[in-house]
Amino acid sequence: MHARWTGSPPDVARGKTGEAVKDEDVERLFRTYNTALVRYLTRRLGDRDWAEEVAQETFLRALRQDTLASERSWLFAVATNLVRDEARKDERRRRHLAILADEERAREMEEPEPSSLERAQEAALARKAVEALAERDRLALLMREEGLDYNEIAEALELSPGSIGTTLARARRRLAEAYEAMQAEGRRGAAGGGHAAS
Repeated sequence: MHARWTGSPPDVARGKTGEAVKDEDVERLFRTYNTALVRYLTRRLGDRDWAEEVAQETFLRALRQDTLASERSWLFAVATNLVRDEARKDERRRRHLAILADEERAREMEEPEPSSLERAQEAALARKAVEALAERDRLALLMREEGLDYNEIAEALELSPGSIGTTLARARRRLAEAYEAMQAEGRRGAAGGGHAAS
């Protein structure tokens, strides 16, 4: 487990010039990118606490750098690599956290209104459709959703900037196809389940 970074970042780090960064510079980096990075990681991992932990480690690594050519793409690339490394080390922990998160959501929604249940089901279906994408497509879409431009996405994913438009178009098409297929499957399952209950 990494140390929790709940408020302001550490007081001293190495900055772009190699000199000690002032508190306000460290806070600027954190305040500028933390929300988007945690949101991206939460979508990627399905667990906000874990996402915050990975984001904290990402910022700690960024603060150890002498230079950051492109802060945002560097942060997203490091965060993505940390997730990959963590997944390789402990895939079972990830599944366990996802199960715990689902159980917690289920407890919170014991008697939801039909509209909130439908929204939750649609969100779960969308999350499954995103997870069904190839990793490169999924990451490109999530980064674009967070506002990264084509050059930043290309740098973070180590692709050529010219390929990002094609990657995003393919990812959107596959996401729509996967989502529609899952919706159709859900309708067929619900129709079959209704007959079985009769």
